[in-house]
Amino acid sequence: MIICKSPAEIEKLRRSGRLARALLEELRERIKPGVSTLGLEKYIERRIAQLGARAAFKGYRGYPCCLCASVNDEVIHGIPSERRVKEGDILSLDMGVVLDGYFGDSAITVPVGGISESTQRLLRVTQEALGLGIEQARLGNRLGDISAAVQRHVEENGYSVVREFVGHGIGRQLHEEPQIPNFGKPGHGPALKQGMVLAIEPMVNAGGPAVRVLADNWTAVTADGAWSAHFEHMVAVSRNGPDILTM
Repeated sequence: MIICKSPAEIEKLRRSGRLARALLEELRERIKPGVSTLGLEKYIERRIAQLGARAAFKGYRGYPCCLCASVNDEVIHGIPSERRVKEGDILSLDMGVVLDGYFGDSAITVPVGGISESTQRLLRVTQEALGLGIEQARLGNRLGDISAAVQRHVEENGYSVVREFVGHGIGRQLHEEPQIPNFGKPGHGPALKQGMVLAIEPMVNAGGPAVRVLADNWTAVTADGAWSAHFEHMVAVSRNGPDILTM
């Protein structure tokens, strides 16, 4: 069942969403060659506690950390470790918080130092695909309009969308209905209604769409070793168009 939120609930989700995004921006400023992903995890765990929130991911289905930190060909759910990023890498950061019983969830992919032009293009196209998907989160549209907009832009630029992992509804639970694939057909799926809150999150591979999960049972990597980018915003469907809650 898709739960439509009241205006008061949307404001609570905005508060959580903005906190998640602000913490990601703090992490962005800390990323440079030689930084360990475990160091980022320890920093964000302290900051969440200082701000009176709760980490949304730690303990969720057994996940051990507050932060997902995925490097290069790691698509999502990379577990922070002593691994140190180096010049030219990209690092996808996904994190969530809970404030007053409502979840915030956001993701960014950050360059480590200078990156190649081809990698810059991968990040740019993924961000553009997210923006085009968000633009379709309007009354009168259907869920497939969001999915199709993402897929079309990604594939027109020679990349592929991951199919095993999807966006989702969000509210009092981290993952609610509906699931939001990054591929689909316009005009298909549930009608978008006022008060729906959607976590839209393109995961885009420079190579093929296939992924595999490593032995840690969490980290998903591209099957062909190509690099991958990931961006996520929470969006409420409103009378005035898409309302981004993570900005």
